[in-house]
Amino acid sequence: MENENPIKQVMLTGDRPTGPLHIGHYVGSLRMRVELQNEGKFDEMFIMIADTQALTDNAENPQKVRDNVIQVALDYLAAGIDPNKVTIFVQSRVPELAEFSCYFANLVTLARLERNPTLKTEMGMRGFGSSLPVGFLNYPISQAADILMFGTTIVPAGEDQMPMVEQAQEIAHKFNSVYGNVFIEPKIMVPEKALCRRLPGIDGKAKMSKSLGNAIYLSDDEKTVTKQVMSMFTDPTHLQVSDPGHTEGNPVFMYLEAFATDEHFAKYLPEYKNLEELKAHYQRGGLGDVTVKRFLAKVLNDILEPMRQRRRELENDIPAVYRILEEGSKRAAEVASYYGFRAKRAMGINYFEDKKLIEKQQKAFKRKHEEADKLAAYLAQSKK
Repeated sequence: MENENPIKQVMLTGDRPTGPLHIGHYVGSLRMRVELQNEGKFDEMFIMIADTQALTDNAENPQKVRDNVIQVALDYLAAGIDPNKVTIFVQSRVPELAEFSCYFANLVTLARLERNPTLKTEMGMRGFGSSLPVGFLNYPISQAADILMFGTTIVPAGEDQMPMVEQAQEIAHKFNSVYGNVFIEPKIMVPEKALCRRLPGIDGKAKMSKSLGNAIYLSDDEKTVTKQVMSMFTDPTHLQVSDPGHTEGNPVFMYLEAFATDEHFAKYLPEYKNLEELKAHYQRGGLGDVTVKRFLAKVLNDILEPMRQRRRELENDIPAVYRILEEGSKRAAEVASYYGFRAKRAMGINYFEDKKLIEKQQKAFKRKHEEADKLAAYLAQSKK
């Protein structure tokens, strides 16, 4: 017999507004979000601009976060996110997310947080040392609240976010075992291509990152993209065009793996049918880095140009973009309030809404007073 009340399929993901989004975000999650939106398989889809989390390491520079909320929103819309199909909202405008971060913190030990590999990596990148903000240490718990308070079943994200989703699963399981079944244990959805899960920066040394300055942004113009690509790190042993080259671990070929299609080859480099033929030529020698980089620049600009055009249109009406965020935040707050109500009822902290609790306590005090009155009357009678 089929489940008469199947679990709603809900997607949630998001980004910290510490800068505009880059092509690593696009292949790691944003492109997949647009595809999922267009497939229509989810009952609800939420995309969050995580300004509260961005403040955990930018508390002394709130203007940075304030300025980039609109940048991230523009990137979403320009990339193809449809606000009629997806709820785009601002994290700080949903009070339950901060509230339940506090409650969930009681279910997680300090030792467990310190073992979170994603958190450890982020802390190392920022070099906090003894100046680690408590809010940043609480980051995985805050992210768990973001996920759980919407009944999320799927979180599309990069591979580096797997420990964060695992933390959310643990918190949901712990809450349900202690208080009763309220929250769904979510699952992560990573890009099918392993390469897209952690796209390296143009320096070839680390994951593409806003903070490391090794990124190509979705909002970059054609000239900037081309300049960035032409400066990319490649195979250090490929000194002459005639030298055999290595494609494994070569950022230029990694980018081509993530972005280039057979149609791009037909359009811009017809002497090769596909990437495999290009790789083979590079590996045997006789193909220069400049040729490959120029091709990559054309591929990236081909993908980014429609986004640039949509972004220019959106920038002509910024108040309309803020209205999208405001309406989305109201909708997100409604959903989070529903799960918050259920969770607080399970925890027993729904004092004012629980009429039975009030009546029960009133009756208990009434009985107490009646018994006290009876005892007083008995004692008074016995003294006569």
